[in-house]
Amino acid sequence: MRISVIGCGYLGAVHAASMAQLGHDVIGLDVDEAKVAKLAVGVAPFHEPGFDDLLRRGVESGRLRFSADPAEIRDAEIHFVAVGTPQMSGRLGADMSYVDQAVTTIIEHADPADGARPALVAGKSTVPVGTAEAIAQRLASSGKRLLLAWNPEFLREGFAIQDTLHPDRIVYGLPDDRADGELAKSILDECYAVPLAEDTPLVVANYPTAELVKVAANSFLATKISFINAMAELCDVTGGDVTRLAEAIGHDDRIGRKFLQAGIGFGGGCLPKDIRAFMARAGELGVDQALTFLREVDTINLRRRDHAVHLAEEAVGGLEGKKIAVLGITFKPDTDDMRDSPALDIAGKLWAAGAELAIVDPAAADKLRDRRPDLNVPDTLEEALEGAHAVMVLTPWREFVELDPAAVLPLVAAPNVIDGRNVLDPQRWNDAGWNYFGMGRGVPTW
Repeated sequence: MRISVIGCGYLGAVHAASMAQLGHDVIGLDVDEAKVAKLAVGVAPFHEPGFDDLLRRGVESGRLRFSADPAEIRDAEIHFVAVGTPQMSGRLGADMSYVDQAVTTIIEHADPADGARPALVAGKSTVPVGTAEAIAQRLASSGKRLLLAWNPEFLREGFAIQDTLHPDRIVYGLPDDRADGELAKSILDECYAVPLAEDTPLVVANYPTAELVKVAANSFLATKISFINAMAELCDVTGGDVTRLAEAIGHDDRIGRKFLQAGIGFGGGCLPKDIRAFMARAGELGVDQALTFLREVDTINLRRRDHAVHLAEEAVGGLEGKKIAVLGITFKPDTDDMRDSPALDIAGKLWAAGAELAIVDPAAADKLRDRRPDLNVPDTLEEALEGAHAVMVLTPWREFVELDPAAVLPLVAAPNVIDGRNVLDPQRWNDAGWNYFGMGRGVPTW
């Protein structure tokens, strides 16, 4: 099929390259000419495992192109809208300006061939419920033969290619009109023929249901994380071990073990802004009480960042002039994404309190140097650890999780380790001579 992807950020670029991998002819459109220039020659503008190879194969095959010229999308059969919906400055709601502009671009430049079926606009961006219906009305009044479907994305950074090529579910939000809905479904079925042939579950719904799926899923995951972090707060004052607690309740298949990892909380470009936008939209709809609990979810999450700073202060006896080695600055491993990163927020708080930071990250070091030239970002882990009064593991990259505590002990000035993700073995670190500080856990006695 001939496909356009509007917006070539993280979501759009991965989706475009994945659609080319499935055999489609894809044009990625973005207003950022520097980004387009990189993508057009197969150079990834962000870190995602496997994406470099996928992008290069697509470009070299001729099935994948990128452009800043909207005229290039003219004859596409599907136009995927994959632009960002960031949180508005000073408000909880989502900034919909990029979505609005993407729709305007499609209306102005899409032109299905005479006699061909209508082109499908497929929304992938995470939007407030009600957005799809408004876009559908714009398309209907445009005079162009354009249909709308909502096809939310469920990408996990670090697993984005797997999640696109072999998703755990596909969701279609279709028009209420039966004929239009069947036509939109047939177009999407053709696009996703390969994953559907793998028996990927397909959920077909109306517009509002499809819009709600992504924000509902993210809100549930955020709630689960904040729940176990609330339990960590209780474990801190009672002597319990939150990792054993999570293990015990996770064996209940009604609960499950995933996302019961206490630590410094969630971040990134989705969960924080999505739950806030969800609350804002509920307020606009007059049902804000339905999502009041998300305010506490957000509060607990932010509180964990302050707790990590307090642990560091406790460990070194005051932060002023103390060297703190910060291991990891991205919001999760296997990405260079620092959007709303708890690690970056904690580092900023430590720096503001007078600590001398040494930050290392396998993927985001260069980005951090550009973004915060005032921070010390050494080239090696050994440089960061040398003379440190505390070591803070804030992003669970494998090389940090697998550190040998005995081997690195001679490098530091004081043997204090703060395990912000509860990924280290407390007994092993204590036995090697370190003072271990976890998030809601002590040294297990059993």
